[in-house]
Amino acid sequence: MGDSKIYIYPVAVAHSPQALEGDAICLGGSLAWASQFRVDHIVDGAPVQRIVVSKQGMDAAIDTLPDDLQTVAAEQWQNLQKRHTPQQLGDRVLRFDQPQVMGIVNLTPDSFSDGGQFADNEAAIMAACDMAEAGAAVIDIGGESTRPGAKAVWEGDEIERVKPVIERLAKGGNLISIDTRKAAVMSAALDVGARIINDVSALGYDPESLPLAARSACPVILMHTPSQGDDLHADGNYANVVHDVFDYLQSRIKAAVEAGIDRANIIVDPGIGFGKSLADNLALMNALPLFHALGQPILVGVSRKRMIGALAGEVPADKRLAGSLALAQHAIERGAHILRVHDVPETVQMVRVWRGLRDAALTSF
Repeated sequence: MGDSKIYIYPVAVAHSPQALEGDAICLGGSLAWASQFRVDHIVDGAPVQRIVVSKQGMDAAIDTLPDDLQTVAAEQWQNLQKRHTPQQLGDRVLRFDQPQVMGIVNLTPDSFSDGGQFADNEAAIMAACDMAEAGAAVIDIGGESTRPGAKAVWEGDEIERVKPVIERLAKGGNLISIDTRKAAVMSAALDVGARIINDVSALGYDPESLPLAARSACPVILMHTPSQGDDLHADGNYANVVHDVFDYLQSRIKAAVEAGIDRANIIVDPGIGFGKSLADNLALMNALPLFHALGQPILVGVSRKRMIGALAGEVPADKRLAGSLALAQHAIERGAHILRVHDVPETVQMVRVWRGLRDAALTSF
């Protein structure tokens, strides 16, 4: 038999799992539950077996698979139900049992949505403090644009941009992630108080990043992008975008663990908008429940993305709030643990209202 793989897709969200008398699972310890699952046996990219079952039928479905794939399927099934331990990061705790909001602060002149808006340190610090006050659990600081066509930034310039801002914000008690693909920038940011590494290249761009992240023992966010070169959006050609992104993230988790990174410190991001067409992005958004089978918390960045413009009449980036909220709600309904956004107050309000509705659905029937 050729290249044989298994993917277990949750295909039905359970809005009131109590009504199913236990025949549903909580996805990744989130507030999302699923009641139906599709077990796909794929050989050389083509499906050879598909079984749709409930929780109660999963063990029997796994038993029908070839012996060498049963262990893989059982691991995915356990991962789908995995509850992730909260991260104690200094004085702050990052929880995964409810949606968390990460606020974006780009210290760049050329980011796609807010380029130049926070190039001044005081403006950036004020914006970050406003985000934290509005309810952002994490502030994500970046010094290099990753939009299509953006030029790479020398690591010294990137450090000069991010270091003073991170130092001030960290001293103020904020939980900071550093958005970079360069080991030197990661090191400088961690030295002044950053607690999380957010790497769009999944620690693959800079060969020093994996060992640095392992030594730091801090959480890392591994994002999918189709290229490890300077143009992160190049080479976006997929046989099946969902399977290809899943397999890539699985391989990067393996590489991180082999480098000495604690698996409990790994968060994954499917990389919406990075080297992906509108159809690719829609497929990934609808397949988000599958990514719980990787066994890691899921971060989703959909804020002001080009796909919103494509779906809503090419509205400009700064007019995409409603679309951003629609995508964010779609993500948390499928179990996303962290939402990376520009519009923090509006997103926090949406999450709180959604959570109130969800809490009521999960405690009464």
